[in-house]
Amino acid sequence: QVQLVESGGGLVQPGGSLRLSCAASRSIFSNSNMAWYRQAPGKQREWVARVTMGDNTNYADSVKGRFAISRDNAKNTVYLQMNSLKPEDTAVYYCNANVLAGWRRGDNYWGQGTQVTVSS
Repeated sequence: QVQLVESGGGLVQPGGSLRLSCAASRSIFSNSNMAWYRQAPGKQREWVARVTMGDNTNYADSVKGRFAISRDNAKNTVYLQMNSLKPEDTAVYYCNANVLAGWRRGDNYWGQGTQVTVSS
């Protein structure tokens, strides 16, 4: 069974930092592009950042220069380092795996989400 388990969310003051982690099943991690999405109350889920199998990264304009995505293939874990947080970053953050190789190619998986609240 494939699992994505996020952790690291919480309450932080504006300007603060948090690091989110997503531990993925070994069966898919190395064959997947990994991404973070977020969904604020009353809004649609939006893409935040992506790291490819080849370690290339992309960011939404709203987080560029403040967030950094990385992956540790030895630990089957993807991270999202969030700095200079703003109240508008408040959302539930979801980890996503888009499987591009192997027998699960074409599958797409989501974690359960972790709440990030930026407030004074």
